[in-house]
Amino acid sequence: MSKTVLFISGSPRANSRTRAVTNVVYRLLRDQRGHAQLIDLHLHELPLFNGDPAQNEYASVQELRESAAQAGGFFIVTPEYHNGISGALKNALDFLSSEHFHNKPVAIAAASGGGKNGINALNNLRLVLRGVSANVLTDQFAADPSQIDEHGTFTDEAGVKSLNALVHDLIANV
Repeated sequence: MSKTVLFISGSPRANSRTRAVTNVVYRLLRDQRGHAQLIDLHLHELPLFNGDPAQNEYASVQELRESAAQAGGFFIVTPEYHNGISGALKNALDFLSSEHFHNKPVAIAAASGGGKNGINALNNLRLVLRGVSANVLTDQFAADPSQIDEHGTFTDEAGVKSLNALVHDLIANV
């Protein structure tokens, strides 16, 4: 049986551009891989990480850690907040360590409302993931606001093709 890809949607907001990218990639992963699990940080509430071992008792922390430990690879999507990843995503990653990521492939994507398209968030995410020994794939995806319609649906066919190529690359490395 092949290993699961853990998909982490890093936006704490219910209606976000990140969710539009999340929906496309998660569908692609499920369709092509069959073994994809989603942790949506809008729904998966975690305590604020403070390093206290008592936090390990929270069911949401246990679920995150168990899912990450069992994953053969990751696909992480983040919004860009003030030139970086979301606080919710950073907090989730703080609950994980190199034992969860060591030598596992990680694909990354970002969505932004500004003109930078999330590139700074992607650079920030690479830096954080390097700190936990993740094997971040070279290619990445940055969504432009014009690729998402007023209903929060990702509508750009060329963007879907780029995301599909990134999913294929991830699957080939799991």
